[in-house]
Amino acid sequence: MHNASTMTFAKPESQAWYHDGRMLAALAAAAFSLKAIFVKLAYGAYPVDAITLLAIRMGLALPAFLWLATRDAKGKVPTQRDWLGLVAMGLLGYYLSSLFDFIGLQTISAGLERLILFTYPTLVLILEAVWRKKPISRAVWAGMGLTYLGLLAAFGHDLVQPGEMALVLIGGGWVFLSSLTYSAYFMGTAALVGRVGSTRLAGIAGTVASLFVLAHFGLTHPIADLQVLPAEVWLWGAAMALFSTVLPIWLAARAVARLGAGKTAAIGSLGPALTIVFGWLILSEPFSLLQLLGMALVMGGVWWVGKHH
Repeated sequence: MHNASTMTFAKPESQAWYHDGRMLAALAAAAFSLKAIFVKLAYGAYPVDAITLLAIRMGLALPAFLWLATRDAKGKVPTQRDWLGLVAMGLLGYYLSSLFDFIGLQTISAGLERLILFTYPTLVLILEAVWRKKPISRAVWAGMGLTYLGLLAAFGHDLVQPGEMALVLIGGGWVFLSSLTYSAYFMGTAALVGRVGSTRLAGIAGTVASLFVLAHFGLTHPIADLQVLPAEVWLWGAAMALFSTVLPIWLAARAVARLGAGKTAAIGSLGPALTIVFGWLILSEPFSLLQLLGMALVMGGVWWVGKHH
């Protein structure tokens, strides 16, 4: 019998991707980026409203959230204060933020939606400046200026038809609210993750949010509304639940374990570009130099903010 401590074995090529944290982070970014594509495909298949589509997504993802809630516990029992925080995180991060996002996607492109959501690091800094009295440096203000200049360019790309300005501005406003509530969620998780664990936090917050979403649907819609939906809507809802909710959360957690949060977040910045490419390839959304300029400015501004914060 060989001594395992003196033997080395080459990893099979088929498994190499799993052990590479960079690949896991890139796959997580790609999976998250497909969410807006699946939402737009569902809207195109049938006139379904935002809360119905969100109920399908969260209802199908609920078993996985319950499973994640039991992981990463390390023997820690959340306190009453922790539970209040977890409920608040579920309300902000997966319920309100997702609902606002789905409403906004009814009237704006997937590419613009992703760019607006990508501004959340700048909103976190603004919230910290207001709430915790943390000053913002001139260099960070300059990065924020680049980011929002890029958003203006991206909005210009979406205004391709006369009379669309109101719809695009309203839809963009909803997605900006989504980014704002997600920023508050991000700040709250920073205080909870050390006591609860990242995977467990995501699972509990996701479970709470799923219950909020299902209650919202139950109070505003008859269950019969689900029975008349075509198979296509259920297909895209299931794709959202599996490929753009559960899978990327799991992949991101594994990537953070191998790379750390900073490198994983850096690779995740591929998200806006991937969504724009997916929108062009899958949804046939128009692509222009103005959108390319907007994407470059937004991504560059967020990178600059991260470097100088």
